[in-house]
Amino acid sequence: MRKIIHVDMDAFYAAVEERDDPSLCGRPIAVGGGSARGVVMTASYAARAFGVRSAMPGARAARLCPDLVFVQPRFAVYKAVSREIRAIFARWTELVEPLSLDEAYLDVTEPLTGPAPAMIIASEIKDAIRAETGLTASAGVAVNKFLAKLASDMEKPDGLCVIRPKDAMRVLSGLPIGRFHGVGPATARRLEAAGIANGADLQALTEAEAIRRLGRQGGHFWRLAHGIDERPVETGRDRKSLSVETTFARDLNGLPALDQAVDGLAEELARRLAQAGFRATTVTLKIKSHDFRLTTRQTTLARPPDGAAVLAEAGRHLLRRAPIDSPVRLLGLGVGGITASTTQLHLPLDDTYETTDRK
Repeated sequence: MRKIIHVDMDAFYAAVEERDDPSLCGRPIAVGGGSARGVVMTASYAARAFGVRSAMPGARAARLCPDLVFVQPRFAVYKAVSREIRAIFARWTELVEPLSLDEAYLDVTEPLTGPAPAMIIASEIKDAIRAETGLTASAGVAVNKFLAKLASDMEKPDGLCVIRPKDAMRVLSGLPIGRFHGVGPATARRLEAAGIANGADLQALTEAEAIRRLGRQGGHFWRLAHGIDERPVETGRDRKSLSVETTFARDLNGLPALDQAVDGLAEELARRLAQAGFRATTVTLKIKSHDFRLTTRQTTLARPPDGAAVLAEAGRHLLRRAPIDSPVRLLGLGVGGITASTTQLHLPLDDTYETTDRK
């Protein structure tokens, strides 16, 4: 039986800003979102009390909280603090799976410090983070990743929660289906339409019934509802995608303007792919309209692109797959299914595309 800890920093970017500028402490602050078209990246807990949330347009956040203070992000600082935190993790275990700058899974089944309850280790890690960085973290402890991540969110901020095996079914029975691992908004709506609103609804089915009603994912969701998650902590997670995007100061109209924007994104994406030594065959275009309606269009190339020109051609192709009937506030271009490569490829773009629109 594994002992897994999920550590999640509390309002990480905002907390770093409060730490480094005491005048911000206790005030409602939002990192990012300060420009006319900006988006909130992280909000302090004082701001969250007004309904300000990450990914919210800055203009809406300002309406919800007139005293909101916008702070420009300092990614170099956040990355440096993240390295400090990961160094703390390394004192207890080598099995650390970072999910982002501010959260990670730790497998402490056999800790470097010798046998100890996972709850004690989590408490010691939280204390070390506070003492050495001046920041707080919340931690969840369980026998698997799904339950540990769920637990870390139960007593935020500065919380420590344990979900024991004997309590897992009870906790999961009331869990909304949208909080299950792998369930996004669209999948949640589909499951709710099928009469699956929470863990109890899944627990009432047999595994075979879940698969019959929900397809091949039904078995996965059924296992989670029963507290079963066999995913190991992976210390060397391979990157699966890479993307760039831009929010325009003014909405763009018409293909000529959008083509020019795609060209710029393709140049940046090609540069990042070359730096990382990646190649990929799936290209995705992300389009957000002025009313925040999001569409993604995807195509699979016969061969990996060898530079910005091929990426731009694919992006322009996706722009034309269906009419764009409203002004565009954001464009993104990305690649998926990437693999490491040290070989420079010089291959033409295949003419056959498989494109899907998802709104």
